[in-house]
Amino acid sequence: MKKIFFLAFLITSINATASNKIKAYFNHPVDTSVSTTIPAVYLNHCLHDTIIAYINRAKYSLDIALYNYSQGAYDTIAYAVNNAYSRGVNVRWIYDGSSSNSGLNYLVSGIHTLASPTTGSYTLMHNKFVIIDAISSDPLDPIVISGSCNWTSQQFFTDYNNTIILQDSALSQAYTAEFNMMWGGSGLTPDTALSKFGSHKTNLGMHNFIIDGKSVELYFSPSDSTNSHIQATIDSANTDLYFGMYSFTDSTDASLILARHAAGVYVSGISDTTSATYAPDSMFRSALGSQYQCYTGTGLYHSKYLIVDQANKCADPTVLTGSHNWSAVANTHNDENTLIIHDDTLANVYFQFFYASFLASGGTLTAPAGCTTHQADISDITDDVKIYPNPTQREVTVTLLLKSAGNVSVEVYDMIGQKTEAANWSAEAGANHKTLRIGKPGVYFVFTTIGNKVTTSKLLVE
Repeated sequence: MKKIFFLAFLITSINATASNKIKAYFNHPVDTSVSTTIPAVYLNHCLHDTIIAYINRAKYSLDIALYNYSQGAYDTIAYAVNNAYSRGVNVRWIYDGSSSNSGLNYLVSGIHTLASPTTGSYTLMHNKFVIIDAISSDPLDPIVISGSCNWTSQQFFTDYNNTIILQDSALSQAYTAEFNMMWGGSGLTPDTALSKFGSHKTNLGMHNFIIDGKSVELYFSPSDSTNSHIQATIDSANTDLYFGMYSFTDSTDASLILARHAAGVYVSGISDTTSATYAPDSMFRSALGSQYQCYTGTGLYHSKYLIVDQANKCADPTVLTGSHNWSAVANTHNDENTLIIHDDTLANVYFQFFYASFLASGGTLTAPAGCTTHQADISDITDDVKIYPNPTQREVTVTLLLKSAGNVSVEVYDMIGQKTEAANWSAEAGANHKTLRIGKPGVYFVFTTIGNKVTTSKLLVE
């Protein structure tokens, strides 16, 4: 199916090279012989060192939402967090209450932590993300670390995992809003009376971003109907599709993948042996044959990713990754995060990891050829949106320079995801202006929707 590639959000304040804004790392070998862009990075026994290096950069804030951090694995991570706290960084840590998380014993007593619920119908706080300096006024400071890796010795050394690091202010604020919802507020001390996990969470509406000219989507489970976006990404495949998944139990996702295979898309995948008793495994064995591998080696194939059209730059090369396994419980119960990144370079980088993993599992691949023309420049299809003054005392003006007439809406959200102001009107081609009055000081996000395109801007009200 032909996927129409369009802009969702434009982060107007940041413009840098892709190599500085979006980085992926792998803890098992990659195969750079299939690189058509840049070599993928294999961090041989040093993924934890990379995480520590980013923690050491923290100047203002450090928020960690992690399923499991085991004692005896890497106390050096805790020491880095303690050092950040000692130099005045605001540190908060959310962890899964049903996991050991014995590594938290290394933290100094002043650092506040919050366990997810362990009673009722709640399942797992399965996230693995870190937010660094989201509160910084310098757009070059905020960092988000995500991916599939928990902080244990087996996860760092033995199991197959990927880590993705994105430098972007608006994305970090979206992650922070989700963190605050689980934490119960934006303060240093958690408020268990206000905190929301699992099915109690709400969709905060901050899903689409442009990072270094690349469209990035963000979804949290179970509030954001994540599986529908996974399925849309599967459906977008025109030429080739690859997946690597620890727990693949969703038959609908498997059926959609096989529908793309039946339509002529080259499909190949790896799932961990823990998935072998579920329907997708037998479906893939039957339809894909040697193009599918069930990993039975040492440790776990713990990554969770999808690669679409990495061989076809004329389509929409895409990577989907995060903490979300392809299962009903991940979609409807667990706290999870999923990133969908439309980037031909990143798609090929992940393919280098997949290719090496697949060969190491005993399979063989014949990667298809595709169009090699790069994606269109994002600026060719966007309108111009400006927010001023910023910072402001109370009033802010949204200025739009539109390429054509259309319906426009402007919505203002505070740091915990509550809508505070909104305006809608039919705009003419050319210059348009709308002035809004913000009720009280704070940090806000202004979302401007023009047709099916959205821009987001950070606003400081003094």
